[in-house]
Amino acid sequence: MERYHILVSDNLHEKGIELFRARDWCDVDVATDLSPEGLKKVIGKYHGLVIRSATKVTADIIAAASNLKVIGRAGSGLDNVDVPEATRKGIVVMNTPGGNSMATAEHTLSLIMAAFRHIPQAVESVKLGKWEKKKFQGRELTGKTLGVIGLGQVGSLVAKRASRALKMNVLGYDPVTTPQAAAQIGAKLTSLEEIFRKSDVITVHTPLTSETRGLLNAAAFAKMKTGAVVVNCARGGIVDEAALLDALESGKIAAASLDVYTVTPPKDNPLVKHPRVIATPHLGASTTEAQINVAVAVAGQMIDYLEKGLVRNAVNAPTIDPSLRPKLEPYLDLAGRLGRFMAQLAPGPIVALETVFCGEIAQWDVKPVTNAVLVGLLTWSEGPNVNDVSAPAIAEKRGIQVSETTSKTSPFYGSTVGIRTSSPDGTKVNVLGALIPRIGMEPRIIGIDDFVTEAVPTGAMLVVANKDVPGMIAGISGALARSRINIAQMNLSRDKIGGQAMSIINIDTPADEITLESIRGIDGILSVKQVILY
Repeated sequence: MERYHILVSDNLHEKGIELFRARDWCDVDVATDLSPEGLKKVIGKYHGLVIRSATKVTADIIAAASNLKVIGRAGSGLDNVDVPEATRKGIVVMNTPGGNSMATAEHTLSLIMAAFRHIPQAVESVKLGKWEKKKFQGRELTGKTLGVIGLGQVGSLVAKRASRALKMNVLGYDPVTTPQAAAQIGAKLTSLEEIFRKSDVITVHTPLTSETRGLLNAAAFAKMKTGAVVVNCARGGIVDEAALLDALESGKIAAASLDVYTVTPPKDNPLVKHPRVIATPHLGASTTEAQINVAVAVAGQMIDYLEKGLVRNAVNAPTIDPSLRPKLEPYLDLAGRLGRFMAQLAPGPIVALETVFCGEIAQWDVKPVTNAVLVGLLTWSEGPNVNDVSAPAIAEKRGIQVSETTSKTSPFYGSTVGIRTSSPDGTKVNVLGALIPRIGMEPRIIGIDDFVTEAVPTGAMLVVANKDVPGMIAGISGALARSRINIAQMNLSRDKIGGQAMSIINIDTPADEITLESIRGIDGILSVKQVILY
């Protein structure tokens, strides 16, 4: 197995590092004090990079990462990684969602309680020798309304514990969660507007995206109840810090608890210094248990990818269910062959590609199979560095519209994989493939446009269209014989008697252009294409 070099550039629990070191194919370097320039200088030798939130994997770093195959984030947030640029270079970017969810949920609830009972301020007062019971009179959480924005793993844990343990009324907002799923965690699914209007405390648990940046802004604070509490343990930037400071100063917002900030660390930030703001230094995931969980998870995922090609929790590549992989792998191989076949068969540039899945395979997640088709298709022109990660981005850049169609019934075999392509002039080409039982399940091309065949997609192949008249096979085989090219097998098909026929001929060695021209010169031959699949 190829030897891989792993760089750990942020603090990672030793249990994760031990997993790497236990592999005899793996060398691990731990360097947690690298500057951006320092990282840029050394990253070229590494195949894997393990980070947390400190390392910024920018486009410059990625450009210098000539051997990098995978970036593993010990944690969930990836706003410190240029994922689109990594995707363009074919680098898998994976995180470890769930590994620190419980720690972050517990910290969120702690900050809610601390804000409602003024705990940090009261502690500081007592340490100064004061006894200010009346000043720090708080409020109970029982019966209050909690608004949870984002019902992912952390948000769901917060909602469940708040509703069941603290007896709070929980409102939830999440664009992909169903009312039934929300009800199971004790939340009523509703709109952002209702959360703003009715909540006594609002906590956000979303990623930082263009849609969520500044989600809690001046307009949102204006809609909130006077005396509401705001909590952010998700990502800095989701809360507009200047607007929150104004809302605190005006009394609209009673208190805020923050674990994340727009700029980290938040030096000279007036919001952090406000007396009704509880500020912690990004402690959401900082428990011993969470650190072990994410370290072991990211190491295991990266090892599986480098060792076996298994992708788990990748944000820029489809993940294959391990239980499904044995059934899917033969179709991934078939799809790659069909893609390479189509790249050489299509008459011109491809502007649209549709993958068509029929039969049992249509019930599975077929995105990895579509990606395999793209890899095969694009490798022919882009070179061997195209992979499952970069292929969709390359297709988009080349203007290829990619789509999928599924049907649970199949007229042929148990499952079929089809490719339909369109060229700028409207020319369409269809290729259909399947696995047939021979010695194991073997890949076959079972159709090209309207012609039915059973060709083995391997090695050098000639795809010949001709008139359905006598002498065609003799002429083709004679031309090959004169060039001392042996025919391995031949599959024949025709649309009707005396109509058009197609031959797919596997040959032991590729034909040179002189041989191909001699075949094209045979009276009745309509077209000849050589396809090479190695």
